[in-house]
Amino acid sequence: MASNQRRAVSDGDIHAFREHLGNFTPGELMRLSEHFRPDLVYVIENDILTVLQELTARRVLTAQQAQGYSDWEKNHDSTRAAEGLVGDILAKSYAAGLELWTGQNLLKENLLNEHGHTLEAELKACQEMHKAKLRDLTGLMKENKTPGQSEGEIFPIASRYVELKVVSDRHFMKQTHQEHEALAAAGELNEYRLQRRVKSELERITPDRLFRWCTRSRRVPLSVMVSGVAGVGKTTLVQKFIFDWAVGEHYQKFAFVFIFKFRDLNTVGEKRSLESLICQTYPLLRDKLPTVLEDPEKLLFIFDGLDESRTDLPLRKEEAQKLCLKPGDVKPISVIVASLVKQTLLKGCSVLLTSRPSKLAGLEAGVFHRVANIVGFLAKERERYFFTFFQDERVSREAFAYVRDSQVLYTLCYNPSYCWITCTALKPCFTSQAGKPQSAPKTVTQLFVSYVTHIMANHTQERPETRSMRDTLTRLGWLAEYGIKNHILVFDLKYLRDFKVEFSPFLTGFLVENPPTDNSSKVTYSFLHLTIQEFFAALVHYLDYKEDRFRDTMAKARTCKEGDYEIFSRFLAGLSHPATRMPLEKYTGKFSAEATRQVIGWLSEMNYEELQSRDEPKGKRRLMNIFNLLFESRNSQLVRDVVGKDPQLDFSDLYLMPVDCTVLAYVLKCCEEIGCLVLESCFIQNEGLERLSPELHKVRELSLLDNYLKNPAIKEIGKALVLPNCRIEALSLGKNMFTEECCADLASVLQNNRTLLSLDLKKNKLGNRGLSYLSRVIESTECKLQKLVLQGTGLSDESCESLCSALSKNSSLRHLNLSANVFTDRCAEHLHFLILTSLSHVELRLGLNDFSPEVEKQLKSLQREGQIIHF
Repeated sequence: MASNQRRAVSDGDIHAFREHLGNFTPGELMRLSEHFRPDLVYVIENDILTVLQELTARRVLTAQQAQGYSDWEKNHDSTRAAEGLVGDILAKSYAAGLELWTGQNLLKENLLNEHGHTLEAELKACQEMHKAKLRDLTGLMKENKTPGQSEGEIFPIASRYVELKVVSDRHFMKQTHQEHEALAAAGELNEYRLQRRVKSELERITPDRLFRWCTRSRRVPLSVMVSGVAGVGKTTLVQKFIFDWAVGEHYQKFAFVFIFKFRDLNTVGEKRSLESLICQTYPLLRDKLPTVLEDPEKLLFIFDGLDESRTDLPLRKEEAQKLCLKPGDVKPISVIVASLVKQTLLKGCSVLLTSRPSKLAGLEAGVFHRVANIVGFLAKERERYFFTFFQDERVSREAFAYVRDSQVLYTLCYNPSYCWITCTALKPCFTSQAGKPQSAPKTVTQLFVSYVTHIMANHTQERPETRSMRDTLTRLGWLAEYGIKNHILVFDLKYLRDFKVEFSPFLTGFLVENPPTDNSSKVTYSFLHLTIQEFFAALVHYLDYKEDRFRDTMAKARTCKEGDYEIFSRFLAGLSHPATRMPLEKYTGKFSAEATRQVIGWLSEMNYEELQSRDEPKGKRRLMNIFNLLFESRNSQLVRDVVGKDPQLDFSDLYLMPVDCTVLAYVLKCCEEIGCLVLESCFIQNEGLERLSPELHKVRELSLLDNYLKNPAIKEIGKALVLPNCRIEALSLGKNMFTEECCADLASVLQNNRTLLSLDLKKNKLGNRGLSYLSRVIESTECKLQKLVLQGTGLSDESCESLCSALSKNSSLRHLNLSANVFTDRCAEHLHFLILTSLSHVELRLGLNDFSPEVEKQLKSLQREGQIIHF
């Protein structure tokens, strides 16, 4: 029986392991190392500093080489550092490769995962039949059908599966998952941010390592949660995971794997036993089930789609008395699952659950030993998907470039399902099979309108006439709306009959027929994607407006927990714009004018001032969500009505994705003037700034403090400053990543600006050379600056004379901050001259420099009436 607890590795173990490796020839050791290279990287990346210390102590690496890998890990990421280290060591010599293996106790675990346990003959035969059944169930992958196809294409999963990026939380924290849900609801994922989080809070993990030893928790996890938003690939990942086990690719330490879907478990009755559940789903195991269950350590239970469960799992400590102890205990399904997770049932078994993040927010910390999040496609996978879809390099390149440039659509494409919908909707925009290509969508609502109209245009044989079309979509819409309000994602035939929906070839572009399963003989139906269900739930209010239903829905939207009605609300706002809905009206007839008035009225009542007054990230995120609604509405007058004249916008300490910056830029575009825009510590970087720069000239007070902005950002900011209608009076660029290299561009911009009165450059590495460019601006008679902050910019005595000379010619400056630099007593004479000759400097800050107490006292004594000198 395999044990899940590892004892500490002793010196004897290392010696024995080293002797064992010594039996291999250099060629054999190289082949072994290449085979286990991912495992070496995986172990080393999680504790690279310890490995470097050990290799240095054994003289495999010099201290300088080890420092190089350490610096790479610090400045980039541990994975790439570990990959480089492993590659370099293996390329060195046989002896070096031997040292790399010593102390890494990988062999036993890998052999067990590769070859599995020894089973008696009858049980082995039973296992082979079970694997054959799972291979049949998971071996094929069906893609959604595109318009014009009678059926979606079917491919072997091994050839079609595109790798998804998965990261694992070091510790399960509720706030982490609440944050993930809020970001995921808007499809917001940024690769750079992901890399930062992987370094600080997360570890990169591949699916075949979900149940492997975790160096941070010092245990083999038994309960694992894989979290991800709808359509990101949780079920596909599980399918590939099971297929790989069934064909012997990984995790052979599990003798038996059982997969259940919560959508099926909802239909099996109120109470069951685990034994009866397994027998119903896997009847081939009935005779051998008692033997199978004798060794829980060899079992893996997978439950897919916790968010689709109609009941919550009783996982709280106070609910422990509800749990069951034996496989024959008859209990509700939720209790059985919770009992496996909490190890009161089949102690030692492993359990894998998948869920949307919203379901995790209510769970206590520590319930699962590992929580992994599927973050979907990053840039390369998205681009690869576009090429696979379009099968034309030019078209795929143009479509992908358009999506990437829009940001709003690009952000959606981290999700494989959204990728498919986006490509389907964009196909008529970038391929001109008949006439001129359609105009490409700019908003999420326009994208889904394009998708729906594309389905209609390509179902010419099956689609109803206009009147009948409106009726068909109305019935489908009320079904969708009922499901959204009651958290129903899977509908049986009774639901379709109640809403008079007749499943037809035309509806297969929106609705999927799910065949019967082992757990249920019923055929069920679900929307192609949750977001399509939300789109039709919003659309129905325009096709068949009913005041009472609209008010009831909006009341639910106002009182629901964060994120539940967010996408629905965006669609509702987006469909209020005539140009957005026009393509649909060609097939459905005119939308309800009253519905449009009600939606615009609802949007205009958004309490902008209350949210703006809340100085917390949650209130600011809600305000950004309102801006998303306004962005979808494409109604500039509505934006001005909501935010008012000369608005004050403060999003400080709220992480803003490039897509947020696109939305914010739209709001700024709709306003004639902006009083104040504070984006401190929003991590917008240069990419976000590019989205905002066309509208920044309207802002009177602009703060971009602490945003990881680099030198090229000065040119973007400069575009706003040199415009004739620029209104910027105060500009804060402190705590960014500017260096002396950008100061020539900054000086050029400042010489051509006539509005700026305050400039804050604190804590940028400008240095003496950078200051030399700025001094030319300061000494100019055209300079209007009244406040200049150069705190902590790396200035020294070398620059003091030229700075003081420039300041002595300036008549506008009233506040100058030179604190936290490296000025010393050697420049006291120049400062003495400055204080005596320049009457304009009302406030001068010189603290945290390297002045002696005597010089500080001397300079302080020069202070005259109206002047303030701070040390």
